[in-house]
Amino acid sequence: MQIVLHVGAHFTEEDRLMKCLLRNKEDFAKRGIAVPGPGRYRKLLREMFTALQDSPPSAEARDVLMDAFLDDQTADRVLLSHANIFGAPRACLRDGRFYTMAHDRLQALAHIFEHDQLEIFLAIRDPSTFLPLIFDASPQETLPEFLRGAEPTTIKWSETIQMMRDAAPNAAITVWCNEDSPLIWAQIIRDMAGLEHGEKIVGGFDLLSQIMTQEGMQRFRSYLSSHPTMSEMQKRRVIAAFLDKFALDDAIEEELDLPGWTDELVDTLGDIYDQDVYEISRIPGVTLIAP
Repeated sequence: MQIVLHVGAHFTEEDRLMKCLLRNKEDFAKRGIAVPGPGRYRKLLREMFTALQDSPPSAEARDVLMDAFLDDQTADRVLLSHANIFGAPRACLRDGRFYTMAHDRLQALAHIFEHDQLEIFLAIRDPSTFLPLIFDASPQETLPEFLRGAEPTTIKWSETIQMMRDAAPNAAITVWCNEDSPLIWAQIIRDMAGLEHGEKIVGGFDLLSQIMTQEGMQRFRSYLSSHPTMSEMQKRRVIAAFLDKFALDDAIEEELDLPGWTDELVDTLGDIYDQDVYEISRIPGVTLIAP
């Protein structure tokens, strides 16, 4: 069985991704791809990880999970999404790293599904915008309390992803930048489903429609209709061109109202993030989806 697990991160359109998968549920089922509703497994996974704090997984753990995933459906591939699987937003920064619980929990999943093909999908985002968002979700009242001595410039996604690789060396990991999602949304969905490039899906432009004017979307769809043989790379260039002209500024620009979060720091974190993404692309076993 191919177990595909989307693990967030938080604030990266994770709910929209789950909804897009569910919109394709019937078509995917015809291809042997199951998309169970999140209510079937999220609570179960949470309870399982709580139990694992006291004892190792039972021999029946896989069967229990698979029954919840499939509910008598026959499938070769199952698509799951759970942004809180490695912790809630308020607790996803510890010891200067993102999602420190990922190691133990992914290690447990790799053990439970040791005879299956486990794939992990993760969206990341620039720490200059991610850190303020998870700070707002935390119980701490000040940024120093939240950071606990960590320097924002030293908090890197590559460390989290390397930790995940170490925890589950046989699991394939696919990563993308949330900032690129409007350009690559259709590929993210196809890759999760294991489909070839160009295969039709529902909702491939869902995210784009949230950041482009109605006129822009109408012209964009008209352009696609008149150029039916475009490759995926050509489509992305067309999307970028339409966004340059028809983007909704309010939907793209983010206000960072955080004491000490200067423009200089934001620029510095952005530069570090760009380099970190390059480092992530070099980690063996990791696939980076880029425009």
